[in-house]
Amino acid sequence: MTLSVATYNIHRSMGVDRRIDDGRILDVILGLDADLVALQEVETPLKPEPEFVSLMQRLRHQGYRPVPGPTVSFERATYGNVLLSRLPIQGRRHVDLSYPGREPRALIDVSVEMKGADMKEPPADSVGCPLRCFATHLGLSAAERRCQLARISERLSRLERRAEGMHPTILLGDFNEWRRHPRRLAVIDAWLRPAPIPSTFPGCLPLLPLDRIWYGGGLRLERIEVIRTKLTRVASDHLPLKASLVYRGGSSL
Repeated sequence: MTLSVATYNIHRSMGVDRRIDDGRILDVILGLDADLVALQEVETPLKPEPEFVSLMQRLRHQGYRPVPGPTVSFERATYGNVLLSRLPIQGRRHVDLSYPGREPRALIDVSVEMKGADMKEPPADSVGCPLRCFATHLGLSAAERRCQLARISERLSRLERRAEGMHPTILLGDFNEWRRHPRRLAVIDAWLRPAPIPSTFPGCLPLLPLDRIWYGGGLRLERIEVIRTKLTRVASDHLPLKASLVYRGGSSL
């Protein structure tokens, strides 16, 4: 059973040419063909004009269920995270990760059914076993990231304490970590396995590994890739990061 996931900071749909274009972002997302897509820096109008079809509406028409995770509200729009799912959603939670004096941050915590999208019949031991997906965008300062990672780690530890062990679990997003293996991330590595860490920023010449994916609970990594095309290099200042995972049962790492 194969699951495809991706994380993509869309930079308010503003490309490197400084042009805001939801259509380019839509084409990139649909080209990913992923079951779960974590988006960051999403600006969504509260009341779009009748003749205007928002990015989220267009994604719904393409079979995605958007799970919003706004962190800031303006008069006419919200701004923050969105998790897109082609899998049936069982439950959702919004976890505040804000740090005093810094831009508000949050974690989307979603449970989805294992069967759906491109998956075939799930293994027998996955019946009744939801997939847990966490999506986030961490802060710019080291101190706030350390605090935010500790909160995420504490949430992951609750999953591991259950008698049956950790369910299939994915954590992904923009972690704003410029170094590949900072000690701060050890609190996440204790619960989940980190995927290889390619560079995704800036999109025109990727040098920094800001976007990352972790997995666990019987999931195995099959492939990870940065999607670098003519379109992705211009549509946002980040490149999308995509992973293919296989569920083989078991728990923990």
